[in-house]
Amino acid sequence: MTTKRKHANFLLPLFFFFFFCSHTLFSHAADSITGDTVIRDNDGGDTLVSKDLTFEMGFFSFDNSSRYVGIWYHEIPVKTFIWVANREKPIKGREGLIQIKTDGNLVVLDGERNEVWSTNMSIPRNNTKAVLRDDGNLVLSEHDKDVWQSFEDPVDTFVPGMALPVSAGTSMFRSWKSATDPSPGNYSMKVDSDGSTKQILILEGEKRRRWRTGYWDGRVFTGVSDVTGSSLFGFGVTTNVEGEEYFTYKWNSPEKVRFQITWDGFEKKFVWDEDGKQWNRTQFEPFNDCEHYNFCGSFAVCDMGNSPVCSCMQGFQPVHWEEWNNRNWSRGCGRKTPLKAETERAANSSSSGAEVSVGEDGFLEQRCTKLPDFARLENFVGYADCQSYCLQNSSCTAYSYTIGIGCMIWYGELVDVQHTKNNLGSLLNIRLADADLGEGEKKTKIWIILAVVVGLICLGIVIFLIWRFKRKPKAISSASGYNNNSEIPVFDLTRSTGLSEISGELGLEGNQLSGAELPLFNFSYILAATNNFSDENKLGQGGFGPVYKGKFPGGEEVAVKRLSRKSSQGLEEFKNEMVLIAKLQHRNLVRLLGCCIQGEEKILVYEYLPNKSLDCFLFDPVKQTQLDWARRFEIIEGIARGLLYLHQDSRLRIIHRDLKASNILLDESMNPKISDFGLARIFGGNQNEANTNRVVGTYGYMSPEYAMEGLFSIKSDVYSFGVLLLEIMSGRKNTSFRDTEDSSLIGYAWHLWSEQRVMELVDPSVRDSIPESKALRFIHIGMLCVQDSASRRPNMSSVLLMLGSEAIALPLPKQPLLTTSMRKLDDGESYSEGLDVSNDVTVTMVTGR
Repeated sequence: MTTKRKHANFLLPLFFFFFFCSHTLFSHAADSITGDTVIRDNDGGDTLVSKDLTFEMGFFSFDNSSRYVGIWYHEIPVKTFIWVANREKPIKGREGLIQIKTDGNLVVLDGERNEVWSTNMSIPRNNTKAVLRDDGNLVLSEHDKDVWQSFEDPVDTFVPGMALPVSAGTSMFRSWKSATDPSPGNYSMKVDSDGSTKQILILEGEKRRRWRTGYWDGRVFTGVSDVTGSSLFGFGVTTNVEGEEYFTYKWNSPEKVRFQITWDGFEKKFVWDEDGKQWNRTQFEPFNDCEHYNFCGSFAVCDMGNSPVCSCMQGFQPVHWEEWNNRNWSRGCGRKTPLKAETERAANSSSSGAEVSVGEDGFLEQRCTKLPDFARLENFVGYADCQSYCLQNSSCTAYSYTIGIGCMIWYGELVDVQHTKNNLGSLLNIRLADADLGEGEKKTKIWIILAVVVGLICLGIVIFLIWRFKRKPKAISSASGYNNNSEIPVFDLTRSTGLSEISGELGLEGNQLSGAELPLFNFSYILAATNNFSDENKLGQGGFGPVYKGKFPGGEEVAVKRLSRKSSQGLEEFKNEMVLIAKLQHRNLVRLLGCCIQGEEKILVYEYLPNKSLDCFLFDPVKQTQLDWARRFEIIEGIARGLLYLHQDSRLRIIHRDLKASNILLDESMNPKISDFGLARIFGGNQNEANTNRVVGTYGYMSPEYAMEGLFSIKSDVYSFGVLLLEIMSGRKNTSFRDTEDSSLIGYAWHLWSEQRVMELVDPSVRDSIPESKALRFIHIGMLCVQDSASRRPNMSSVLLMLGSEAIALPLPKQPLLTTSMRKLDDGESYSEGLDVSNDVTVTMVTGR
């Protein structure tokens, strides 16, 4: 008896242990269903839960009578559904179940075991398994082959991981009928694509368009306004092995995100706020009148910044004036003057048979945030071919050549056009009759004889110059020393023999400007060109002072750099640029046209470069797309050639000392030109290194030995070039990593380099178009240029060889330690003033300006 009691005392705890383990095992919901598994709609709430506990699948209802099978977020207290199976056939009562039938299909059965929903696939064998994956996708697979998935049969919600077919001709998403009725509602969403242009539409009913995103340019949907535009970043197009294109969405955040077409017909983006325990809605819907499809009718533009919001395009007028004045714009606008082809057809069909003389049609430029609907993409490479095609085709109503899309042509009416003043948008060229074109767009009349034209132009220029300079305000005249009745000469003839005689005025040592041929402009002429330095002409502000756009009477556009009277640093820069650029000529250096020195006014006149600086494109998420790989390669190579000229091929050996993206200007063909030589220094023929007690430059681009010790050399520029090269490859600023673990782009690049993940550094907008070997090589070269030791960095002649030939083997770079360990500083131009302690040592104290 004692022995039995001992056995009982031993077995009892063991029994409870196994019971507890088995209960724990079976109480945790599984993530899959097999042929011998059934999920019942009972009070216990049998469900599937994904392995990472993000999504859950089971039965649900809103009124305890109509039961549905759906997928929702597992750990979110607000039950949010992303998919519903039997949305058209709810189950009455709580006797439904989910199982895999003998034919291998996943089915939902009601209480009488009738099918209310099925995957309805033809499966060769019935050995299937349904798994609820971590991204919310319910997948039916046979062995390792997926035969059906819920992501391919969506309801009203799009989540990261889904792939939306671009070529889909039918609606992919259908709204619920109401907030508590998941049956198909009245609104749907689909991709509108003819294989060329792509956009997303919301339809009311089967065909009536309610809203559209505008055309996909490879990075964003171009027709979405500023307020909602950020919601669309993250979308991309991928291609499978069969060549089919899909829209996908990447969400680089731990927060949960979903897109939904709501029961009332709006597309909305929701992000889960874990702290507030609620879904925050990003405004991603028709939130104003202009967002409603074709609110203003044909040939009209909708602009919420205007009053009224609708206006006819130039050359068009309201079809029904009374309705238009009563703010009923639905009928839109019609042409004031028929096009040439229409006029000729009408004349030929008339009984009189009289010939009609009609001027040639032309095109009017119109900025549009959202280009018209129903564009046709034509296979033309450039803007000129696109324009020529539309001009020769009388059926062409308008055309636009848009970066990332190509040549778009419109036939017939222009509908759903929108513009927002704070967004430049795309350029639409609208065909108009000759009579409706503005004076600037009209062609030269045939009856004007060439000799008369030349005579009138010459006479007009003379009259314009006299009138222009005589009407300048007295303040300008007194400042320049001329009265209102004086004619203002272009150049300062009193000092036209050269620049050597003004060296003393600038405080230059010796005769540093000897041999330099630089025109001296008259100050009054500069005032006239810049409209008295008006704010409208101001291009920017630097440490030296402001820069203005100027236009000479002959039409030549220039950039005018005016020394600030309060900046002693600007005076040094002015002297430096005048000495250096006057003696330099290279296609990749900005060209100095002349200068103006009068009293306290010291001005430099440069060629005007319309595309401004590289940073305006490189760090702008929209304009980045204009810098494709071929363009970036040309910019990198052009900068390298310009530096090589400064270091080796020019008459002087010059160290720039402030090479950065904002000092690389782009001409009309996007060719790079190095600018801003205010901080540059001249080296002697055999000099390789120098020391300064005044460290100037921009943090993030300065080499360690220069920033910390005041030592600079041609290798200092090589370091700056390396930083710039990495920025061009990545599309990110070196200083944008200051609050990260890597602290700089250089540190981040080395981090990826050491883990052999270098391609993650490449700008996503060009990652798919650049050969991987080329990208790795250029980043390799950049890492060689930013090494801490100046002696290990290549010179610019070696860099050019490395860039141009893959046959040259590259050495392995050393890890940049000093750069990443330097304290984080604000981005911006800074300088430091130091105290000379000995011939070899400089103590430097850093301050900002």
